[in-house]
Amino acid sequence: MKLQRRILRNKNTIALISGILIAIAFLSKWTVGNVPLFEGALIIASILGIAPIAIQAYQALRVKVISIDVLVTIAVTGAFIIRNFEESAIVTFLFLFGAYLEQRTLNKTRSAIKELTEMAPESALKQMENGEFQEVDVDEVDVGDILLVRTGAKVPVDGTVVSGEGSINEASITGESIPVGKAQGDSVFAGTILDNGTLQIVADRVGEDTIFGRIIELVEEAQDSKSEAERFIDRFAKYYTPAVLIIGLLVWLFSKDLELAITILVLGCPGALVIGVPVSNVAGIGNGARHGVLLKGSEVIGDFSRVDTMVFDKTGTLTMGNPSVAEVAYYGNNTDEALGYLASVERESDHPLAKAVLEEIGETRFSEVEGTEVVKGSGIVATVNGHRLAVGNVALMEREKVALSQQARADISRFEKNGNSLVLTAVDGELKVLMGIRDQIRPGVREELQRLRRLGVKNLVMLSGDNQGTVDVVSRELGLTEAHGNMLPEDKAAYVKELIDKGQIVAFVGDGVNDSPSLALAHIGIAMGGGTDVAIETSDVVLMNSDFGRLPHALGLTKATARNMRQNIVIAVGVVLVLLASVLFSDWMNMSIGMLVHEGSILAVILNGMRLLRYKLRG
Repeated sequence: MKLQRRILRNKNTIALISGILIAIAFLSKWTVGNVPLFEGALIIASILGIAPIAIQAYQALRVKVISIDVLVTIAVTGAFIIRNFEESAIVTFLFLFGAYLEQRTLNKTRSAIKELTEMAPESALKQMENGEFQEVDVDEVDVGDILLVRTGAKVPVDGTVVSGEGSINEASITGESIPVGKAQGDSVFAGTILDNGTLQIVADRVGEDTIFGRIIELVEEAQDSKSEAERFIDRFAKYYTPAVLIIGLLVWLFSKDLELAITILVLGCPGALVIGVPVSNVAGIGNGARHGVLLKGSEVIGDFSRVDTMVFDKTGTLTMGNPSVAEVAYYGNNTDEALGYLASVERESDHPLAKAVLEEIGETRFSEVEGTEVVKGSGIVATVNGHRLAVGNVALMEREKVALSQQARADISRFEKNGNSLVLTAVDGELKVLMGIRDQIRPGVREELQRLRRLGVKNLVMLSGDNQGTVDVVSRELGLTEAHGNMLPEDKAAYVKELIDKGQIVAFVGDGVNDSPSLALAHIGIAMGGGTDVAIETSDVVLMNSDFGRLPHALGLTKATARNMRQNIVIAVGVVLVLLASVLFSDWMNMSIGMLVHEGSILAVILNGMRLLRYKLRG
């Protein structure tokens, strides 16, 4: 075993020695005509070269796999038996040299991932008990520790700025290298670099829990996964390689031409076919990681590249997810008291609309809230100071049997037409406050949606729990195909299922817990990176830093990757067919030329796959 490991470890050195011996052999023949030296050098080169290949073949046979190494070992042994030492030496050398070039080129293909891991922070300046900052290993940082980040240093953890100002390059998280200004209260992320300034931060998430740690984990998992095409080729190779062996045997039995039979074994090697698809996948996933797009597995690429319908959640996806109160109407007396009760209820909610309501009310007197009941998709009912408070949409008012005056109904209609989300507040069954809250559409979303159309997405659909009036306003502004409001999470999931049942390839884009059923159900779930952990875990694709502009790049990249895979399959199959045709219908083909072309085709598919590392969406 030790000898086997030693031989495999020195495979490249063996290839070099074989190459030198082959050169000595031909030089001796052409210069002094020394045939014994010519044959001796080729015999030694053949024996040295076949050693690592035969070991790999033996290891494959032990697990009942007929690999390419088995074919080459049989072919070279046959050439050796018929004393064709030129062929045996050159074929083993080319095979080993080709493997060396493959490994070198593949390492470059994985460079995008390597660059990512190299960005991982290793140390941090941590505030000790005496108040001084001391450099420690990043593993020694705990949540809640205060850290100092100086100009040029990597941010060691996900945290919040407690003092100082500076500009941070967040390319490792978002793919966008334009520095982002940071000050007290702003969030910072591990692996990003402070371009200028000095910051003190408090650690919120450390180690593998940071966004950067999760990116590395997800990308590594994605690289290890196999696409449908890869699994097919694995199955194909499992039967193809033994088939080539049988064909070689039959050719020998019928033609009695051993050289022709072993030449067919060499020419039939499926190396380029086996390696072509994984190279495309790894390069595509690596490009995505560099540009703020996490493709969670090779399987994602096939479905995503064929998407014809994209369904979007509204808030936090097409809109900023940071709404503010645009219009207000009050009814009856004791408005201040009602606003105080409303603020008391909304203070306990983490809904985006609650934040907007609290900002609108400002300073007020809070009261104790009891018996809170969340009515799914409608709002909240609670008791405040002995009064029954209902805060939510029109459906909740109807459920609570709150009478809506003609004026109130006119206001509701007007607010909806203006594109507002509605928050109605009733105290003891009487409507007191109507607020219209509006969210801003993300900058550039309309242009990005047009790019998606140009990439072949036929239907752009929005589903929202918001009222139909607001949904229609946003839809008109963005030029969507369809838009549906007043939808609960189960309604959205049912709608997605309906589209799938109609035969459409559906991607769902969302960010919240309520989007998780639809993200899981769609062919492709796409989560905005700033969304909830559940949404990110459920999805197939994550757009880091919630950058909607990454979506067309992600779609274009998967299309280019799928196209690249097909090109590699055509190259691999085409070369094998041409080689086999050449050996049957011409007299210039032999084992050495066949191995040279075979290795050339492997390098061709690797280089073709590497083009994806430089992919950029045009237009």
